Amino acid sequence: MDSKTIRKRFIAFFEEKNHQFVPSSPLVVKNDPTLMFINAGMNQFKDFFLGNKEPQYARAVNSQKCLRVSGKHNDLEEVGKDTYHHTMFEMLGNWSFGDYFKKEAIEWAWELLTEVYELPKERLYVSVFGGDAKEELELDQEAYDIWKGIISEDRIIYGSKKDNFWEMGDTGPCGPCSEIHIDLRPQSEVDKVPGADLVNKDHPLVVEIWNLVFMQFNRLASGELENLPAKHVDTGMGFERLAMAIQGKESNYDTDVFTPIIEYIAKKAGVKYGHQESTDIAIRVIVDHIRAISFAIADGQLPSNNKAGYVIRRILRRAVRYGYTFLHFQEPFLYELLPIVGEQFKDIFPEVNEQKGFIAKVIREEEVSFLRTLENGLKKLDQIKAELKGESRIIDGKTVFELYDTFGFPVDLTSLIARENGLSVDEEGFKEEMEIQKQRSKKAAEVEKGDWVVLREDEDVEFVGYESLESKTNIVKYREISEKNKTHYQIVLDKTPFYAESGGQIGDTGYIEADGEKISVIDTKKENDLIVHFTKKLPAKLDVEMHCVVNGKKRQLTMDNHSATHLLHAALKQVLGDHVQQKGSYVSDEVLRFDFSHYAKMTAEEVAHVEEIVNRKIRENISLREQRNVPIEEAKKMGATALFGEKYGDFVRVITFDKNFSVELCGGTHVEATGQIGSFKIISESSIAAGVRRIEAVTADGAEEYVNQHLAIIQDLTEVLKNPKDLKKAVETLIEDKNKLTKEIEQIHQKQTNDLKVNLTEKITKQNDVNVLVEKVNLPKADALKDIAFGLKAQTENLFLILAANVNDKPQVTVMISENLVSKKGLNAGNIVKELAQEIKGGGGGQAFYATAGGKDLTGLDKVVEKGLEKVKEIFQ
Repeated sequence: MDSKTIRKRFIAFFEEKNHQFVPSSPLVVKNDPTLMFINAGMNQFKDFFLGNKEPQYARAVNSQKCLRVSGKHNDLEEVGKDTYHHTMFEMLGNWSFGDYFKKEAIEWAWELLTEVYELPKERLYVSVFGGDAKEELELDQEAYDIWKGIISEDRIIYGSKKDNFWEMGDTGPCGPCSEIHIDLRPQSEVDKVPGADLVNKDHPLVVEIWNLVFMQFNRLASGELENLPAKHVDTGMGFERLAMAIQGKESNYDTDVFTPIIEYIAKKAGVKYGHQESTDIAIRVIVDHIRAISFAIADGQLPSNNKAGYVIRRILRRAVRYGYTFLHFQEPFLYELLPIVGEQFKDIFPEVNEQKGFIAKVIREEEVSFLRTLENGLKKLDQIKAELKGESRIIDGKTVFELYDTFGFPVDLTSLIARENGLSVDEEGFKEEMEIQKQRSKKAAEVEKGDWVVLREDEDVEFVGYESLESKTNIVKYREISEKNKTHYQIVLDKTPFYAESGGQIGDTGYIEADGEKISVIDTKKENDLIVHFTKKLPAKLDVEMHCVVNGKKRQLTMDNHSATHLLHAALKQVLGDHVQQKGSYVSDEVLRFDFSHYAKMTAEEVAHVEEIVNRKIRENISLREQRNVPIEEAKKMGATALFGEKYGDFVRVITFDKNFSVELCGGTHVEATGQIGSFKIISESSIAAGVRRIEAVTADGAEEYVNQHLAIIQDLTEVLKNPKDLKKAVETLIEDKNKLTKEIEQIHQKQTNDLKVNLTEKITKQNDVNVLVEKVNLPKADALKDIAFGLKAQTENLFLILAANVNDKPQVTVMISENLVSKKGLNAGNIVKELAQEIKGGGGGQAFYATAGGKDLTGLDKVVEKGLEKVKEIFQ
């Protein structure tokens, strides 16, 4: 059974049992501060489990893209070394939201595995929660009894809290779970050791394939458990492991999920997969990582130097490094794999196939950049090897960490290169440096969240901010947050006009008034689908009706900018072409940023044309057409632009400014007519990544201020230049005159330098066959000092030179020593210049034959000459 059929049969099986198919959410998490990437199928359903949102269906089924490369679930360093860990993987799952519970979940799981997939029953084992005395949790007798009616008791294993009690995080929904394991070993091994003895013992062929989680508790910040209002089922089955079991393979990588990419890489590298461990590991790393990279970029996360972007860059670089080191790929190669990945997943996750050209360009640029970095890192390693002195053959932990942190060299690569050169690395020292960095990062990000204090049970939270900027409201719940030694509060209201940060638009600010007391709302954010208001204090009275008010001016300016991004998007498509896709945005009251796919810098004419189109649409004063709760398929038929990387529900909000110009799916706030925007001005166009450009612009008050500032500058220039008829021509003439004068001054300076060089040549004296010059000089610029030193060295043998220079009233010292004196006498210009620099209250350094220093005290130059002459006597007499 091929992998596509396996996936289809899973979804069809549960659809027949009245489960709603829910498409995978994007890998990149938007409104959940506890997660960077989706790492489990249940992530998109968290609000249902938490009780923040009512599910539209009681049962669901899906295949979810997952990425486990950060936080608690981090499998990155295991990937490639074994045959079953992955960064990006698919999780097949079925859910019950307060509907069926353990009996149905267990019986259906068994039916699917043994009757639909026809897995051998005698190779299956199950585990159930065996209780935990410390938390006074009883064993899951209910699950045990259900399984007892299906399989023999010798195949039921009691599991620990670690293995059989699933928790979403430090807080939140949790509960006992029942895992299904399969023994894929040859029969000869099965006869020797029963599979039950190897369950959860990390045996590569006795693996968990399905986890049935029975959510019935909520973990509080205090660590206590409380019962959830309703019981839920959350199951997760690794698609890749399931394919391995069904296809009778001993490795996930031997299934048709991976073999097309493996065959391509092996052919390109000129190796056979399965013949050598080092190349096999490299191929597995690349095959796994290209999927993670491709889907992350498709879902909107570009590689970068921080947060989620840094994680994706690190995965990409790990793949390049393995290809470079073990498969000898010296040129970019990852991007060539995009057509295979896109084709494999186009039926279930079409986004990679639809964007494969864009994704390939981003990946290729990253590869080119890192191959350059890799080369620099290897040069750095050569330098480190050369600097190891005496019998020391160990690269210290700090240096190993620097190679890791700066050049992306993991410790295993540094160790490998070190071994090839008869060296070793201080791995313990490296671990210490890593721990220091982890603690530093942890401290910087440390946030302590108290438990929610609930004032009103089962209250629906209503957003009224599209219609009004004020509302009467009550506090539903609140909690205290400690972050970086500061305390603030998060408040949930039953009715709120405050827009929560989402879709690139910043959150509203304003105030909540209770019994004459005003509490400032300093931000509004989403936590999953919950609107959370941030305040520095709590109202004195919490149980009274309150009045909340949004900062109207700030909201209006933000709306101006947000609506302008829609007009801008449409204008860019008109000017540049339909390949333009939004790749990100930031909309505040002060500025708008719009990131979009395009492969070249926009010309000045293109920028002007886009700006002209947007301003024309503003002057047309097009009325907003807002449609809520539009079925997603109907919205697509209307031609609404949907953004890659956004998760849309079955019903969406459509924002239209002229059905023939701009129709987009959007949850943000907008002007009622484009004329309210006033005007639009692009202030910059730049590149932020391969194939991604960024426009920054201002509207309304911001555009007026921008234009007025530039008009004021023009007015000032006009007055300074005595009102020329042609301002541009007058400035160009001024620049030409300046350039001419600069050249004349440079010629004068060069003549002064040449004259001084001749004069200094005549002052050179002999000290035991050494030509010595120690002088104080005046120079117009530092370059002249270097020019003189190297000029005198070129024309004078056995030169020992010290120049104490006044360079535009700044003291500088230069020491130049002929190479033969450096080797014969063991002299070092860097050491000498450091000593002399003390006289001018400065410091410096350089090479053994040439070094320079700067300082603060001009009066010390005479002392430099005096000490220099003493140094000559000390060395040469």
